[in-house]
Amino acid sequence: MKNLNLYDLFQISLEAGKEILDVYAQDFVVEVKDDNSPLTQADQRSHNTIKRGLKAIDSTIPVLSEEGKEMSYSERREWKQFWLVDPLDGTKEFIKKNGEFTVNIALIEGKYPSIGIIYAPALDVFYFGRVGEGAYKLENASKAEVSNEEELLQKSFGLPEQGNRQVKRAVASRSHMSEETEAYIKELEAMYGEVEVVSSGSSLKFCLIAEGKADYYPRYAPTMEWDTGAGQAIVEAAGGTVTRYEDNDRFYYNREDLLNGWFLVQR
Repeated sequence: MKNLNLYDLFQISLEAGKEILDVYAQDFVVEVKDDNSPLTQADQRSHNTIKRGLKAIDSTIPVLSEEGKEMSYSERREWKQFWLVDPLDGTKEFIKKNGEFTVNIALIEGKYPSIGIIYAPALDVFYFGRVGEGAYKLENASKAEVSNEEELLQKSFGLPEQGNRQVKRAVASRSHMSEETEAYIKELEAMYGEVEVVSSGSSLKFCLIAEGKADYYPRYAPTMEWDTGAGQAIVEAAGGTVTRYEDNDRFYYNREDLLNGWFLVQR
């Protein structure tokens, strides 16, 4: 891979965020995809920006994006590495205009994420991490005066942030709360007594775990691979885990079916 550094991905995410916010500020049209999920012009504009940027970094690495071409498993199965992208995660939050939507970019090597980038344009917060090297958070990201990876790391906070919180916290989706998730939270209450439930949209739920602001994120409802790759990389870089519900193994990617099974994120 040629000259990959986190600063390049930072710049790409900022550019995608600008495209999203341009649409966000307008009265936009919401379309419905074949799977009944919502789609806006922001999704496609962000996708085009990210794909163009990633190809400029290294044109030999394939890009698997929610808004891109649906590639067959026969095409994907031999990939050694690829970019896994959700150009606008949390489209429902975008439509509600609550700010809790993100740009997600992950580098998958083998079957596991090695780098994760999550940018929340409306909040102007940038999360990033390399598995095995550390995770970070940069606030007021679009205003940060950085010109390389070293400066980016210097101006960011290392994760998790330290605190003296005593009460366990479980994070749950603002738009997707299943009965199974509610049951798991009750199990935690039986173990720890008081459990505080924190709601959040999009991949920001992973970021709450990485930051140390929550301890558990049970996702017992459907997601797709591009919803989770970047978040998993950041959580793991911060010292947390993302495991499959059925066997407690580390969550992995580039499966024949891109629909994720249930999983648990914890620190």
